[in-house]
Amino acid sequence: QGSSAGSSPPQLPFTFPRSGLKNSIFPKNQNFSSPSSIKVKAPAKINITLEVLNKREDGYHNIESIMQAVSLYDYLTISVENSERTVIEISGNNTLIPYDKTNLAYKSAEKYLDKAGIINKKINIYIEKYIPVAAGLAGGSSNAAAVLFGLNKIFNNPLKQEILSALASEIGADVNFCLYGGTQMATSRGEILKPIETPHLNIIIVKPKDLFISAKEAYDKYSKLKNKLSYQPTEFMLDAIKQNNPEAIAKLIHNVLEDAILPDYPQIQKIKQTLIKAGCLNVIMSGSGPSVFGILPDDRQRIDINNCDLFYVSTLTTGIVEFN
Repeated sequence: QGSSAGSSPPQLPFTFPRSGLKNSIFPKNQNFSSPSSIKVKAPAKINITLEVLNKREDGYHNIESIMQAVSLYDYLTISVENSERTVIEISGNNTLIPYDKTNLAYKSAEKYLDKAGIINKKINIYIEKYIPVAAGLAGGSSNAAAVLFGLNKIFNNPLKQEILSALASEIGADVNFCLYGGTQMATSRGEILKPIETPHLNIIIVKPKDLFISAKEAYDKYSKLKNKLSYQPTEFMLDAIKQNNPEAIAKLIHNVLEDAILPDYPQIQKIKQTLIKAGCLNVIMSGSGPSVFGILPDDRQRIDINNCDLFYVSTLTTGIVEFN
């Protein structure tokens, strides 16, 4: 049988208390006795299914997706020290991401400190990045979730889970999923989650080098698509997952954004065909792409594809976790 489902996220939407929490937990310049640094693992996400229902007034799209955390990680080291003012500094090992206020990890730290009422601290965040950037694998969202998790641990968990979830949902549509991980049915923008059983799957993720697709590009192209294909209902996939049947799951994986992206990016289609010929049970694009993932019949198979980054991963029952 499959492993148990990931952590149960609180029910959203959650409304913050009218009085707010600002400055209610930590008096000015208060020293804290909990550990002043933490290391956390932030896993990547794939979409086992992804259906786009309609565009919302806020510019986002309503979706229905089975999201899955996989064993490809970024590692974040977060440290806190007292300061005369609030300072957030971000650095890392990857030159493709910004280390400024536009980074989701920065926004996450900023929102966390504001909601918890924490002032006069210097927050240092180092991101050791292995999840490819702009790849449809939620690397930025996972980093943001890791910051919420890490800071809450450092400050002795002043924010309850439902408040962390609401903050995560403000930061980005995938951040709440990344916080809890495992296998979840995601609806609304992707922030409303319902945990389901985690199937045991061996997966290869392939990211074409020097190819980046933003979520905005993918969704804009999908909106303009005239002939939208329909797929087997999600209930079929839920049954296959419950049975922990890789062959049945492979047959049912789908991503409607593929229909909008593949015509403009034939190299993605070529990678899919290569993986099928090499023995994958099925292959689809993850999220907004350009990464694709294939379900492998076992964990021993190895495949070679030129000019691509390849990752062999398995499904996880967890999201953000602390590590030593």
